[in-house]
Amino acid sequence: MLFVKQEEPQDVQKPIIIAAMQDMGNVGSITIDALNKILRTRLFREVFPPSPNYVIDNGGYIDFQQESWEYRYAKDIITFGGGIGQPQTNQELYELCQDIIGIAKMYSVRLIYTLGAFHTTRTIGKKPETFVTTTSRELAEQIRRLGIQTTPQSSLITGFNGLMLGFAKINNIQGIGLYGELNDPRIQQYRTAKSVLQLLERLTYQRFGTLEELDVMAEAVDEEIERMKKQGEFLEK
Repeated sequence: MLFVKQEEPQDVQKPIIIAAMQDMGNVGSITIDALNKILRTRLFREVFPPSPNYVIDNGGYIDFQQESWEYRYAKDIITFGGGIGQPQTNQELYELCQDIIGIAKMYSVRLIYTLGAFHTTRTIGKKPETFVTTTSRELAEQIRRLGIQTTPQSSLITGFNGLMLGFAKINNIQGIGLYGELNDPRIQQYRTAKSVLQLLERLTYQRFGTLEELDVMAEAVDEEIERMKKQGEFLEK
């Protein structure tokens, strides 16, 4: 991987890292992109993986795009990820997680949060819940004492939004994963992202506002699905 450092963060002292990448329902990307907008974060580092193993065919001509992911910062917070895609190979994924650990150690990070989706068969309607898992039993007990639900069963968490917690654990950095419920991974899940951000707000003592923009986007997705159903273009899962 290639790294381009833009500048040194100026207002970062023993920060938390909030890291997430594209996943089911794009929950990870939606949350990070929303945080960057709300917190008015500033870019300080970019990660450029090797060139992607595909091109985009636009119907007669192609686009070839170099992927990149950003480290950004606000007061005592570093965000990472968002945008489109995940690394194409396990090797790239491991290198990316290790790079984040390097940044965490460089700035004496107190805790790493990762955000993503939790696929459930429970019909959630417009009020998805968010569950938490942690890097230790002790931290999980602290979370439960706050009245927050931990993940209900044993499962595999694949991709960056799970593996990042593993890298935090083996490097003795506390980590917390927030995973919002969704029913259909194919659809952009703005309400799930809002649920995740509301719990993150509570855990980090931040203020993210009303998150009305996510509500507006969720309604727009609902309207588009209804339109497609009427025209027979949407297949129920």
